[in-house]
Amino acid sequence: MTNGTARAPGYRGEDPAAEEYEPKIGETVMDTSTQRIGKVMGAVGPYVQLRPVEGGREWDADPTKVRPVPVGAALSEAVATANARSTGML
Repeated sequence: MTNGTARAPGYRGEDPAAEEYEPKIGETVMDTSTQRIGKVMGAVGPYVQLRPVEGGREWDADPTKVRPVPVGAALSEAVATANARSTGML
């Protein structure tokens, strides 16, 4: 505890909001280090595994850099993916 503020185990001085958010499997999130949106597939070691919403190869993300995506942004991503598929761009 520092200045009356509790710190989560493993806190490394990142954005304090990051320690409050724990991504759950199936959620749509943004990896702020890459600005990519993906679905949480699981966790391996210290990383959260994300998969692009449109499908594809998973990537490892630092859980302190993952943020929930507002519903509107998640829907926009899904609509963009559906449009790309329908026009043969994916």
